[in-house]
Amino acid sequence: MSRIQSTFSALSAQRKKGLITFITAGDPSPQLTVPLMHALVAGGVNILELGVPFSDPMAEGPVIQRACERALKFGVSTRDVLEYVREFRKTDAVTPVVLMGYANPIERFGVDAFIAAAKDAGVDGTIVVDYPPEECEEFAQKMQANGMDPIFLLAPTSTEARIRQVAKVSSGFSYYVSLKGVTGAGNIDTAEVAARIAAIREHVKLPIGVGFGIRDGATARAVAEVADAVVIGSRIIQELENTPHDQAVAAVQVFVTDIRQALDA
Repeated sequence: MSRIQSTFSALSAQRKKGLITFITAGDPSPQLTVPLMHALVAGGVNILELGVPFSDPMAEGPVIQRACERALKFGVSTRDVLEYVREFRKTDAVTPVVLMGYANPIERFGVDAFIAAAKDAGVDGTIVVDYPPEECEEFAQKMQANGMDPIFLLAPTSTEARIRQVAKVSSGFSYYVSLKGVTGAGNIDTAEVAARIAAIREHVKLPIGVGFGIRDGATARAVAEVADAVVIGSRIIQELENTPHDQAVAAVQVFVTDIRQALDA
């Protein structure tokens, strides 16, 4: 059983919902990435998504685009991201870490070399936005053979055929994108989310996390009524943008603690 699977199993036993958070590796500075990861866990986060900086993050809104630009100005590479995970693992062997990003850095690294390096660093899964599940059976099998979970996105526009394919190749959890848009955009229609998740569950037996557009405790709690986990990213990046660097770690921990309390209320 992978760390992600173990985490969801424990949450289910405790009748709790998962809190998954996203930050971009290297933002607001490379030195803060690992301390931020630990602060998120201390605030009650169950799974960490660590964004791999990329120059053309097509699924991201302006907030995470800016985070990628800042990280790239520091020269943060895929190898650097793996080193952050390795450093995090020195004192946290439990919390799952999922790398979220795009195909180009993985292809440039070399798929087999990337999988080996990710396993060695302590990565638990990947979300590769532009890896279509129909073309990723071999990648998924290699990930799973190395004890890591390939996680795929589903959206309001996903067809039944796409849902079936995601059910076939994915593991860990499935990520439902709640909006027809980019990260950080719009307001969530929780009734629509509930209906779509019900349809997805007919085929996907994995836990379902919902992201894009969750910005506060009230929305997180409403979404958690129908999902197994909520994913928050852009709102955390905004917290980092609006806080002096020497206060960023503490501010992020306070923010996610409030979300955790809302989910557990």
